[in-house]
Amino acid sequence: MQPHRAWAEIDLDALTHNLAIIRQRAGPGTRILLVVKADAYGHGADLIAHHALRAGIGALGVGTSEEALQLRAMGIDLPILVLGTVIETELAACLRMKIHIGLHTLDRCLQLEQLAGRLGVKAQVHLNVDTGMGRLGVPCHRAKTMLDALEGARNINLVGLMTHVIDPAGWSPRTVEQMKGLKAVQAEVTRRGPWQGWVHAFNSATLFTAPHLVGNTVRVGIAALGAATLEGAGQQDLQPVLSLHSQVVMLKDVPIGASVGYGPDFIARRPTRVATIPMGYADGIPFALASRGEALLRGQRAAFIGRISMDYVTLDVTEIKGVLVGDAVTLIGTDREEKITLDQVARGAGTIPYDISCSIGPRVVRLPRERGELLVPAQTAGSSNAPTRKLVNLTQQTPAGTSSTELPLAGDVS
Repeated sequence: MQPHRAWAEIDLDALTHNLAIIRQRAGPGTRILLVVKADAYGHGADLIAHHALRAGIGALGVGTSEEALQLRAMGIDLPILVLGTVIETELAACLRMKIHIGLHTLDRCLQLEQLAGRLGVKAQVHLNVDTGMGRLGVPCHRAKTMLDALEGARNINLVGLMTHVIDPAGWSPRTVEQMKGLKAVQAEVTRRGPWQGWVHAFNSATLFTAPHLVGNTVRVGIAALGAATLEGAGQQDLQPVLSLHSQVVMLKDVPIGASVGYGPDFIARRPTRVATIPMGYADGIPFALASRGEALLRGQRAAFIGRISMDYVTLDVTEIKGVLVGDAVTLIGTDREEKITLDQVARGAGTIPYDISCSIGPRVVRLPRERGELLVPAQTAGSSNAPTRKLVNLTQQTPAGTSSTELPLAGDVS
C-alpha cells in the first residue's frame, strides 16, 4: 500500500547533473539564471529553488511578482527577476524585497523612479528589448528614448538587458536577427559609459543549438529539468527530474459488453480486468489521452480505457498478472525496463511538455529524491527547509495477498 494518492518524485541528483551540463555548455563566467515560474513548471518551486541555491546557481527567474514574493517568503535570497510584468499593487513589495523587475514601457520607468524615491530604495531593472516577439518589451527603435529616461533616473539601476527568442527550436536566421537587435541596444548603452550589466537572451533551446554565446547570462528551464527532447550537442545527456505516480485503488472484472466511464466511450469486447487509479485531469492527466494513454504497472504497460475523469483514470490490466490494490502506477517515469517520458505524454496529447508538467495540480504531493533516497521535507509544502529525512519506498509492491475482483481502498473510493 502506498502512503499517497498521487505523487511526483523530484530527482534532485538529476537536477544537479543537468545544471553541470548547462554550465559546461554555457562556458566559464556565464551566469545561469534558472527559471522557476509556474511552480518550477509543476516541479515544485520550493524544492527546485532551494536546491539551485545549494548548487550555486546565480539567479532565478519567475513569471509574476507574486511568484517572486513567494520565493522571498521561502527564504530564497538569490537575485530574482520577474521576466513578465509586475502588477501595480505589488511594485512596492518587490522594491522592498530587492526583486529585479523587467522593464517594458516608459510609463513604468517613470512610475518606478517616483515610487523608489518615496521608498528610499533603488529599483533594479532589466530592460526588455522587443526584437520580434511582439508581446512585451520596448521595440528596438524606441530603446534610445528609454535609455535617455534611465540615464536621467536617480532611483533606478539598469541591471540588465534582455530579449526573448522567437524560434522554439533555438538558433535560426530569425534568432540571428534578434541578436543583432539586442547587440545594437547594448552598444548604445556602452556608448553612454562603462556598463557591466547582465545581457541575456538564450533559453534552453538556444543554448544547445547556437554556435556561440550571446551575452553573459543564460535563462534555462526545460534543460535544467530535463523535461523535453532538445536539439543540439550535449542535450542527450540531460536527465528528467520529474516522475509521476499513483496507485491502484480498485480492481474490477467486467464482462463483454460492459461499459467503463462516462459516455460510455469504452465497451468491453472481452472479459476485462479494470484498475482504477485516483488521478484525473484535475491532477494533470490530459483529457486528450482518453483511450490513448498508457501507464506502467508491475513493469508492464496498461492502456487507458474510457474517458479521463476529474479524479480517476481506468486502466486495462487484464494481461498483467498479480495486480493488487495498492500497487504503484507510473504515469511518467520508469518501471523496470519500461519508460514513459514527459515528451511522449505531451506528443500523445498533442501539446508541449510544459503544458503537461504545469498542469500537475496541487493535490499531487511533490517528494524530493536525493542520493537514491526518497525524502520528505521537514515541514509542510511551502516551507523554506530542504528535505531532511528518508521516506518509505513508494515504488515497492504491496505484499502478496488477496486479489478479489473488487477491493476499494477504504476512504478513497465511494
